Amino acid sequence: MSKKANYSYIGIALTVLVFGIIFIPRIVDRVTSNDITREESRSVSVSNEDRTMRTSDLAFLEINGEAKKVPSFSFTNQDGKTITDQDYLGKVYVIEFFFTTCPTICPRMSSNLVEIQNTFPDNRNFGVASFTINPTHDTPEVLKAYAEKFGITNPNWNLMTGDEEAIYKLANQGFNLYTAIEAEAEGGFEHSGNFALIDKNGFIRSRMVNGNPVIYYNGMISEEEQVDDEGQEQQITMLKEDINKLLSE
Repeated sequence: MSKKANYSYIGIALTVLVFGIIFIPRIVDRVTSNDITREESRSVSVSNEDRTMRTSDLAFLEINGEAKKVPSFSFTNQDGKTITDQDYLGKVYVIEFFFTTCPTICPRMSSNLVEIQNTFPDNRNFGVASFTINPTHDTPEVLKAYAEKFGITNPNWNLMTGDEEAIYKLANQGFNLYTAIEAEAEGGFEHSGNFALIDKNGFIRSRMVNGNPVIYYNGMISEEEQVDDEGQEQQITMLKEDINKLLSE
């Protein structure tokens, strides 16, 4: 194993600036500084009982010395089935927050996720968890139609609806992915355009780029664009590579 290196940085605000979460002031207001570190370069054990030794170079997100795990959740998917975080154990998956009537970033995000889905067509250990932030409108029937429209075929891709308060708590507190009802915004909602990557044991994972932590992956830039406005490596390509690494762990 290589030498362990710990990376500290000033909250999630730095990552917001680097990777383009679109509602920066609101994120900065919500996140406490100096409480998050990244742990790189070797397999280690931490206090989380079910964290296993890793074989890839991908980092764990750590908060106050604890590897960050997906919070418990229970919602209804597009087929009317109850889906919980336990259904994803043993699978590598991507998390997003969206809504079906979104007129701005959601169609791009969905198209990028379908592209990722099609990269792993026969892998039963890969999935996606999409949570609607407009559960009043986005019933299972509406989500089913949305899935058909975008070509969502992966049986482990659940588009979920349910209790509004629980969904917003999962987004804003569980993942620090900003979501809010905003009457003046296009479509009536604001939300992050980022994806979170989860390993088989339910931990949030990602990589370091140029010495900077990548907590989330920008889901709004298509693979054809290759690089974003700052000249950074195209993050959908990075996400595919990192999914493959976690599938091999």
